[in-house]
Amino acid sequence: MADEFEKFEVYQLAVNLTKNVFNLLNQDKYKREFELSNQIKRAVLSISNNIAEGSEYNNNAQFIRFLKYSKGSCGEVRNMLHLCSVLYEEDTQDLINDCKLVSRQLSKFIDYLSKTDVKKRS
Repeated sequence: MADEFEKFEVYQLAVNLTKNVFNLLNQDKYKREFELSNQIKRAVLSISNNIAEGSEYNNNAQFIRFLKYSKGSCGEVRNMLHLCSVLYEEDTQDLINDCKLVSRQLSKFIDYLSKTDVKKRS
């Protein structure tokens, strides 16, 4: 039976990160900054979306490609959280740490999939 992406720990971490970023952006000061808020939302949504999409291709090479996209989006979110810290004197360190955790988990998952010859699910 195929693994379901919802069961992957890194997916669950990405969803939690998304929830927390959306909570941050729910503040009035970010509602006025539509472009910034919209870009962060799109990037953070991309992390879990790419994990889900890549897992559905049923082969490691494709899954790894989408996990790398997720990792790139994670870096983008982290950068924008740094900008929120600078521009709005917002304490984003916990969210930045969450991004780093998701990024490390994605790296480990990519390494694992790269080392196995078994094609991901049939």
